[in-house]
Amino acid sequence: MRKIELKIVALTPSVTQSQNYAVVLEEIAGNRRLPIVIGGFEAQAIAVAMENMVPSRPLTHDLFKNTIETFDIQLKEIVINNLLDGVFYSRLVCFKGGDIIEVDSRTSDALALAVRFQCPIYALEFVLDAAGVELEEDQENNYSSDRDEALQSDNQSLSTYSVDELGQLLQDVLKEEDYEKAAEIRDEINKRNQA
Repeated sequence: MRKIELKIVALTPSVTQSQNYAVVLEEIAGNRRLPIVIGGFEAQAIAVAMENMVPSRPLTHDLFKNTIETFDIQLKEIVINNLLDGVFYSRLVCFKGGDIIEVDSRTSDALALAVRFQCPIYALEFVLDAAGVELEEDQENNYSSDRDEALQSDNQSLSTYSVDELGQLLQDVLKEEDYEKAAEIRDEINKRNQA
């Protein structure tokens, strides 16, 4: 199964879920983004490492990094290897004494470790195909007032849109960098395509 390399491009507060955040990954050699909703503590762990902040006492992910290094284990990469019922699954790919060891991980924890170890982040192609959102570079900046109202309203039901309208709405929310709403629209499109 082909792996696609990603990088973290944004960490934003959730618009609809006040305690959650969206971490946005972007294809290094492409134009797709993968938004993943994570909890506040996990977002803090990622942000602390991205900003090179050094807490007075080690956070959980720092402790885990120190433990891995103490036992002479190298974190080679993380791989987002599955998506089931809207939940992303990941593996830590480690080296120890010439052996490759894979460890199951929550994706948010894997990302927090990837930032600390500065190791590559990958997603299997089918995960990115299923959950990624594609950015179109040549889109016009014309927004209809109906669409603007839909973006503003959390009460707007996505079921009232056609698939074509959902596709356009998806492009609009991507321009606004509202990745959580983009993930909801993407899920609605996928649900209809599977029906």
